[in-house]
Amino acid sequence: MESQETSSVGAEALLHMSPGSAVSVAYHPLFGPHDDLIVLELDDKLLPDVLHERVVIRGLPDEDAVLCTQSKTFAMKFVGTSNSVLLIPPANQYVFDQNPQNGANNHKEKVVAPVIKVVPGNMELVEVAPRLDKLKLLLSQNPCRLEEFDSSEVNPESRAGLYNWKDLKNNIQASDEELRSGLQALSAVEINSYWRLVDERYMNTILEMVLRNAVLNDWSLSALNEDEVVSMLVSDGFPAELARHCLHVYGEKVIDGTDTCAWKLDKKRVCIHFAREILRGGKMKLESFMDEWRQRTPDEMQPTFDLAEGEVLTERIGVETWVRGFSVSSLPSTPAERFSILFKERPKWEWKDLQPYIRDLNVPGLTSEGLLLKYTRRTQPSPEIEPIFSAR
Repeated sequence: MESQETSSVGAEALLHMSPGSAVSVAYHPLFGPHDDLIVLELDDKLLPDVLHERVVIRGLPDEDAVLCTQSKTFAMKFVGTSNSVLLIPPANQYVFDQNPQNGANNHKEKVVAPVIKVVPGNMELVEVAPRLDKLKLLLSQNPCRLEEFDSSEVNPESRAGLYNWKDLKNNIQASDEELRSGLQALSAVEINSYWRLVDERYMNTILEMVLRNAVLNDWSLSALNEDEVVSMLVSDGFPAELARHCLHVYGEKVIDGTDTCAWKLDKKRVCIHFAREILRGGKMKLESFMDEWRQRTPDEMQPTFDLAEGEVLTERIGVETWVRGFSVSSLPSTPAERFSILFKERPKWEWKDLQPYIRDLNVPGLTSEGLLLKYTRRTQPSPEIEPIFSAR
């Protein structure tokens, strides 16, 4: 009787099997549940990032994990399978006890693939928007205030609630590029290796000082010399890094082909800043608001009401129109929470009023029309009437 010698093969050999061929399987000596091994299904575009270790999994123990590349964020979802999926390790990863039979001169070799785990399912990746709402919460714990620079004493408690770049990456579920974009959107600044929000009143003081010095020194708001502006603010007691930060927040660099670094103040950013400051005290009559708004802004930046789009809401009380602050920047970035707050604010919205508060929503694979279909109910009695949106 011929005896057979078993020869184990690893996953590599199975990759080259021809159609219609077969191989025997057997339990690997280390066969078991192996909960630390999870199969991940990947798109071809993501494969290079994974193979070259350019991905990272982020999330705290109480959060659903996400996988991040350098520029995108993906939710990780387990999908079960009813098929029998067998996991066979590489040949050189585990030693398989072959127990050869050498008792006969004539023998055949039987190829066996050792199964180390039966896979119940796999992880799927779905691109999602970065989860940046937590970023504002963290940075709001300890905003930068004027008192920090007025005092020469170092208070250990002042470091509480501060986060450096590594801390933010460990706490925020977003790719590095998305995290940097989130910091820019919040007008955060890095001070002594910590990322900070600057107190709004402090920023207002710095901006007003820039505008005052521009009038006194006959500076053009379209060509502010950075060195002159920073030097002047430092002489008035403001830190140089916050002087430069003010130019970044409210202006854009001017490329003039010289070695001089110049900035042009952005009309919309400056006007929105003063609109927020004015409405901080509560709602006002539209006429009074516009009068004060024009008085607070520079002559060459006289505002029009359309600049306040996404920053104020209007309401009719009798024959008068009133305005109050309601900034899109204060709303959550997740669509469900955003629409919930919007419909608590107003049960019905006209499109011209609603659009400024949803156009910044970022949901991969879903357009603005798709968001409206999912979260709103549209009514339009006739084509001549503007559609009205209410909660679905």
